[in-house]
Amino acid sequence: MSIRTPRPFNLIAELTYRCPLRCAYCSNPVNYAEVREALNADVWSRVFSEAAALGVLHVGLTGGEPTLHPEVLDIVRGAARAELYSHLVTAGTTLDRQGLEEFKNAGLRSVQLSIQDSRAESSDAVAGVESFDRKIGFAADVRALDLPLILNVPLHRNNLEHVGDIIDLAAKLGAHRVELANTQYNGWALHNRASLMPTPEQLERAERVVEEARARIGPRMDILWVLPDYFEKFPKPCSGGWGLQAMVVAPNGDVMPCHGASVIPELDFANVRDHDLAWIWTDSDAFNRFRGTDWMPEPCQSCDRREIDFGGCRCQAFLLTGNASATDPVCHLSPDHHLVEEARKESRVELPLVYRSMRGVPAGS
Repeated sequence: MSIRTPRPFNLIAELTYRCPLRCAYCSNPVNYAEVREALNADVWSRVFSEAAALGVLHVGLTGGEPTLHPEVLDIVRGAARAELYSHLVTAGTTLDRQGLEEFKNAGLRSVQLSIQDSRAESSDAVAGVESFDRKIGFAADVRALDLPLILNVPLHRNNLEHVGDIIDLAAKLGAHRVELANTQYNGWALHNRASLMPTPEQLERAERVVEEARARIGPRMDILWVLPDYFEKFPKPCSGGWGLQAMVVAPNGDVMPCHGASVIPELDFANVRDHDLAWIWTDSDAFNRFRGTDWMPEPCQSCDRREIDFGGCRCQAFLLTGNASATDPVCHLSPDHHLVEEARKESRVELPLVYRSMRGVPAGS
């Protein structure tokens, strides 16, 4: 490996895009039904061994719903053999306590559960199916088996007013951490942007509630608050920086620098069935295309933040401008920043949600 090439520490293993939920903000590709699931447990185990050799410490088992992969327990065992810390990212509707205990015995180290709101009706409304009560029961099973529990609650216009109740629910469930991640607009969330976009006033009120909860709860539970990019002055680095910290393996074996990179048509992703992970990380074009700062246009090239945010999100730049090399329009210095300013006005628009579907996004939506 080249001395200049960074070492990754996180592998995101997208085992399958199948999921019993239909969340309107899902970050999976809108054409996920076209992605063939090609990796069995043996291939995943090899990938985990190669990842560990690269320096990876953590593997997130995600999807879709990762527990729907027919060999998921053997995949968990493969991660354990590679001595990776395995973390299950789940909707919490497919496993009973016995099934979860099998995951723990196979080597699973922690669980992240997604919940859509603090109350059943509104949670089920955005998930597209009745699921809230089962999720609450699953959280109890996680804690009963003494597995660390992280609660992830994507926030948007329709649940931001409940953020205090959401935090209280997380504490009641015994979560070690609650991630209040305001929706990022890619995948299905982009198509539902007008229905999910919050108002600045909502965000300000919610942030005050979060600060009050942090003071009240203290170190008993970590409370993470992440603003949506569209309301930031500067963009966030794409997955910590394109090709700098993490890699994503899709269900078909394609390896990407972030989970949304498949939307960029100019990129040709190497596949774990054809190449080892070390070559993909170090030498493949997709990982090197936006790695570092040499590729940057102005105003990024001359900006003193170029090694802080690395020009922002490449997927977001493409989705908003059609050019993956453009400065992320979230940045107030971007010549395309008006696109974000215009999008923020959508908080005044009322449209029905378009739910995640095998058929993709309906025409005209």
